[in-house]
Amino acid sequence: MPTIKEGPGQQTVITTFEVSPGTCEDLLDRLKEAYDTFIRHQPGFISVALHANDAQTRIVNYSQWNRREDFLAMLRSSRMRAYNREFTALCRSFEPVMVDVVHVIG
Repeated sequence: MPTIKEGPGQQTVITTFEVSPGTCEDLLDRLKEAYDTFIRHQPGFISVALHANDAQTRIVNYSQWNRREDFLAMLRSSRMRAYNREFTALCRSFEPVMVDVVHVIG
């Protein structure tokens, strides 16, 4: 389970996917499979949480990594590039953004 905390020590990546209601569940299934069989086993992976809005037009992927370099190495792997081609076919667009947690309440 993701633990959100301020300061250095991990890399947070938020990826948003723009989808249609007809492909939302398909993309979620592919994302779950990618995490279950490949991504979660990569060096530096900590956790992930997948979110979908009620209209099934947006998926948000919140992942945590030990280091920025760990995420980038996974992203550049041939297997992840193949997954990204599948994801691209199921959505209008997606964009991973590396962010720093700067403030947490609660």
